[in-house]
Amino acid sequence: MRLVQMEIARHDWQSMLCGCGGSAEHLARDLLQLAGRGSGQEPSHVSLEEHVWSPAVLWGPAPAVTSVALAVLADDVTPAAREWFLDILQCLVAGEGTDGASARRGLDLPELCRGLALQGLWLLYEEVMSNRSPGTVSAAFEILTVVEPDRARLQRVRDIAADWLPVCCRTGLCDDDLRALDR
Repeated sequence: MRLVQMEIARHDWQSMLCGCGGSAEHLARDLLQLAGRGSGQEPSHVSLEEHVWSPAVLWGPAPAVTSVALAVLADDVTPAAREWFLDILQCLVAGEGTDGASARRGLDLPELCRGLALQGLWLLYEEVMSNRSPGTVSAAFEILTVVEPDRARLQRVRDIAADWLPVCCRTGLCDDDLRALDR
């Protein structure tokens, strides 16, 4: 939990505008609750939808939450917390739009989140190759299909991990090559 707490403390949550319209200060507590608050404490689920993302846009706290999600993958957390944060990370890298206030400041929140996730590439590959649970393997691989620029490496991992990847990942149905969409 030390890495998660350190990453949460690194961000000025109070100055961020949350999707709920107020300060994102409450997100620091919510993220700690999701991660389990400390050794031996069980995490409890908190929805970040409509605070960090919606089906249409990401809000200002999205890059900070992406960093926290990567810290969770590097830290010692429960399987439930790991799965929740991978689900959150998946929503953030799949984001399609930026809230109006962030866009006026010239921010492309989905691209920022994808760039941060790319920095955690090896954490995602480790999650796939560890085969800890079907949910985490699937989510990590689907995130990789969005952020991994080396499609040959992704295909190699798909071949190696085929026995434990879900059908959509084995067959490429979940692949999302955003670079191809930009052309």
